[in-house]
Amino acid sequence: MEPLIAMREVGKSYGKTRALDNINLEIMPGRIVGLVGPNGAGKSTMLKALTGGITYDGAIKILGYEPHSMRHKVMLETGVIHDVSVLPPWMKVGHLIEYMDGVNSGFSREACEKFLADTTIKLDRKVRQLSKGMKTQLHLALVLATQSRLLILDEPTHGLDILFRKRLYSSVLEDYFDSEKTVVISTHQVEEVEHILSDVIFLAGGKLLLYCSMEELHAEFVQVISSAGNADAVRALGPLTEHDMFGKKVFVLRGVDRSAIEPLGELQVPTVADIFVALMGGTA
Repeated sequence: MEPLIAMREVGKSYGKTRALDNINLEIMPGRIVGLVGPNGAGKSTMLKALTGGITYDGAIKILGYEPHSMRHKVMLETGVIHDVSVLPPWMKVGHLIEYMDGVNSGFSREACEKFLADTTIKLDRKVRQLSKGMKTQLHLALVLATQSRLLILDEPTHGLDILFRKRLYSSVLEDYFDSEKTVVISTHQVEEVEHILSDVIFLAGGKLLLYCSMEELHAEFVQVISSAGNADAVRALGPLTEHDMFGKKVFVLRGVDRSAIEPLGELQVPTVADIFVALMGGTA
């Protein structure tokens, strides 16, 4: 099986700033991948490179295409949502749906209108009359109704309320997703998508900090909540982070023998955010 995305020694510089630094990875079909990193980590630069929006060093293949020289092919076969709406402000919602139905053979008008039926968006309203959140909802409806094999979401729920965000991640993506498709999600609200992710990519300072499956992540990292009396014994194992919580000590450890630490406290599965902060040395 061929990867939908392949990056080889990919780099990008803006002046003296190295936004991407020799990124190597492959993303296969049937994965939901979370792209995690602080502001300035290189997340948006990576997504722009993947969708042909910028030039770069190294090599990228996305759906078999080089994205910059064949951007029209990539964009026809990839659903992309950025946190800034790019919809034409002068068009009415209904006309926009008709346009998509006419130019894209993979577009399902029925699926789009079904999605919009759960919103307050009216077909006779112009895009410019919609709030930022409504524009995002409309953009999502148009993209999700196009049966592309790859969906790239860059802060897709920015400006949306918590109810819609929960609906998007619990039901809408399930309707879209299958074993032949892949979703890449970049978001600061990683706790909202953690339950649907199959893989995570950690970026920091333009470098690939970690890329693995959620199963590998949970096997590699463990959180221990111990009493103050056991804290020194846990510290001897070289935890990545330590903090206080209601009179107890909380540690995140990597690659330790769990049978050796079970007597020292309560073992828990750390969140993706906790692991990322731990790898960043306790700050992010």
